[in-house]
Amino acid sequence: MLGLLGKRKGTQLLGLDISSTTVKLLELSYTGGKYRVESYAVASLPQDAVIEKSVNDVEGVANAIRSVVAHSRTKLKSVAAAVAGSSVITKMIDMPEGLSDDDMEAQLANEADQYIPYPLDEVALDFEVQGPSPERDDMVEVLLAACRRETIDARVNAIEAAELTPKIMDVEAYAMERAFFLLQSQLDLDADSTVAVVDIGATMTTLSVLNNGQTLYTREQLFGGKQLTDEIMRRYGLPLEEAGLAKKQGGLPDDYEPEVLEPFKEAVVQQVARSLQFFFSSSQYNDVDHIILAGGVASMDGLESLVQEKLGTPTAVANPFASMSISPRVNAVALGSDAPAMMIACGLALRSFD
Repeated sequence: MLGLLGKRKGTQLLGLDISSTTVKLLELSYTGGKYRVESYAVASLPQDAVIEKSVNDVEGVANAIRSVVAHSRTKLKSVAAAVAGSSVITKMIDMPEGLSDDDMEAQLANEADQYIPYPLDEVALDFEVQGPSPERDDMVEVLLAACRRETIDARVNAIEAAELTPKIMDVEAYAMERAFFLLQSQLDLDADSTVAVVDIGATMTTLSVLNNGQTLYTREQLFGGKQLTDEIMRRYGLPLEEAGLAKKQGGLPDDYEPEVLEPFKEAVVQQVARSLQFFFSSSQYNDVDHIILAGGVASMDGLESLVQEKLGTPTAVANPFASMSISPRVNAVALGSDAPAMMIACGLALRSFD
């Protein structure tokens, strides 16, 4: 079984987030009760190297990984990476209490075809005991996770081609959950708060709803910052790279803000509202206590206040590093700018301290 949930301990790990347009690397340390950012880097991926969270160009991804390793100047070689939640099947099942890990693994392997709709030789399985079963005293509740091997292998191959060692393959939703606990005290959230984390990347928006720090619901939708880049390209006749730079650095004509940027922000608000409606319609919840915006789009000027105003829910932009110290070799300004997009990388780097 490959560490989809990962139970390996005692290894210092790099958090490596392979998204649709970038690779993000993060190294953390922990001393004196405080985390410290030791190194980080972000590199762009070739176009279509990753399509809808699936690695399509292993060598292109490997080159981007080599780039972030070189820029970060990290000495670590062991990696925690993740697959998208949509590529993982999870089931909560009851198992007899007192089984060893080996016995539980053997029993799950025999019974997994009841729960997994793929041939078992095509999937990687993992499990994690959650605690006593609420149904029976002599049973424990076990989380079973399964992912197609080809999805994992493409990431493993890219990491190994960059001369790193993949130690853990996590699930993005669990990495987000792990990073979320850093935000709870920052934002003074009650332990039992229901919080929506909306991660708006380049091509995909992922809603994760957490209660008591546990993920209740996650949903991915095709929507992201690339739609703004595409509109800049179309309206102003710019090639992709120039449009991306202009979006970040400015210098576009006067009509850009009212004609292009503001409509995109309104579209983001609608997307957040629509994602929440899907959650409300499939659960007993009809509101959330707080919205946290993550992903590259989250740091867009004025977006946080617009979401709060339109949806009437307290809203904040994610910064998992707000309470951390930062190594002198890390560009603190760049890290602050990238922070909302680093939640998954942060959750993966935190695997060093499980």
